[in-house]
Amino acid sequence: MNTQEEIATLLARHGAKPTTQRLKLAELVFARAQHVSAEQLLQQARARGIRVSKATVYNTLNLFVDCGLLRELVVDRDRVYYDSTTHDHHHFYNMDTGEMIDIPEEAVSFAGVPNAPAGTECEGVDVIIRVRNRS
Repeated sequence: MNTQEEIATLLARHGAKPTTQRLKLAELVFARAQHVSAEQLLQQARARGIRVSKATVYNTLNLFVDCGLLRELVVDRDRVYYDSTTHDHHHFYNMDTGEMIDIPEEAVSFAGVPNAPAGTECEGVDVIIRVRNRS
């Protein structure tokens, strides 16, 4: 996705009003397939001279998740990443480096998944495999 016009169209199509700050943040997030934290996105924005608050970054990322433009990956209570690849797939999380690495959905299999509780339906299964660097 290259132009601000294409990004504005994408945001509008998904119900997100294309404000100036959202367009600038979307340009960073959708520049390539990536896993980014709010803090990393804030650093990227500031490094490019984009004036944006931390609250705006969080609100924008959460809006993009709500609109289906990003997937939220909760590693633990202190680490959340946002994935620009929204199709079903799983992840390795390197606990030493903080890196998230895609695993194709077909590379993980289950003998079975329990039935969802009454009145609910399964929306998806996300697997995060935590790894560490060898000593």
